[in-house]
Amino acid sequence: MTLLKLNELKKELKALDHKELIQLITEIYKVNKDVQHFLSNKFLGEEAINDLYKKTKKKVKDEFFPERGFGKLRLGEAKNAISNFKKLSSDELKTLDLMILYVELGTEFTNAYGDINMKFYDSMVSMFDKVVIECHKNEKVLNSFKSRLYTIVQESEGIGWGYHEVLCDIYYSLDLEEDE
Repeated sequence: MTLLKLNELKKELKALDHKELIQLITEIYKVNKDVQHFLSNKFLGEEAINDLYKKTKKKVKDEFFPERGFGKLRLGEAKNAISNFKKLSSDELKTLDLMILYVELGTEFTNAYGDINMKFYDSMVSMFDKVVIECHKNEKVLNSFKSRLYTIVQESEGIGWGYHEVLCDIYYSLDLEEDE
């Protein structure tokens, strides 16, 4: 499949008049949900971002604990939903909130149904680590999420595959006050 290079696209777009650009963007909007979300976020702002956040949160929850039936644990689906939210919204705090939710739900799922497998725990640890890395960079982020991260560490106690121990190592790498 031959794709237009970015510089070629820019050249083609510059050749279009205003009316043609509007028509092109409208056509793209109609055929692509991601474009719909991106443009809605761009022009409607916080309201659209909050709506996308709620939909993404539900997608993530449904992979672990759907309203009916059992979770399918399609971790890739949940991670893709978070990644798409990040790309479409550029909202760092809500993205980190979704990432923490992912680990919270994974930990809750294990506590409800028993040990899963190493790949599952590697995914949880990786997401937890990404959040902690952001906490290292920004004290506001740390203060926003410190208690939820600590709760995950507590809730992971007794889970196999070294999950709890790795989460402890990551969590205690943070510069924490002596309040916990």
